[in-house]
Amino acid sequence: MKQRIIIVCASLFFIMGCKSGAGIDKSDPLESGRGFIDASLKGDYTKAEDFILKDSTNEQYLDGLRDFNKNSTPLEREGYRDANIIIDSTVAQSDSTNIIYFSNTFKKVPQKIKMVKKGKDWLVDFKYSFNENPTITTQ
Repeated sequence: MKQRIIIVCASLFFIMGCKSGAGIDKSDPLESGRGFIDASLKGDYTKAEDFILKDSTNEQYLDGLRDFNKNSTPLEREGYRDANIIIDSTVAQSDSTNIIYFSNTFKKVPQKIKMVKKGKDWLVDFKYSFNENPTITTQ
């Protein structure tokens, strides 16, 4: 299980090298998801933490990303920072839950991230990325 968590954390780390995380509109699920991914790729976990749903499990997964970054080679970290995100699809499961399916130009590994609406903000629920969920399909 721990190895799987590290693999998924690593994959999430790779996914985006788009715009800066400053001034991200958290009221939009795609923009908020991109903000989280961008901050993670750049190794700015203080900023990334602003985009996650606050609970102990999600915070543990974020710590896994920190560890992965710390143990990556400088060449790998540069590759992640320079990668572009490719949005494959988004699925609105309800008015408060969206799934973003994506990959990136560095690792080209299909990934998914769940965004949940809390108040007016959309936040990353990391737990979904680490669980098999065969009932979810892309459109």
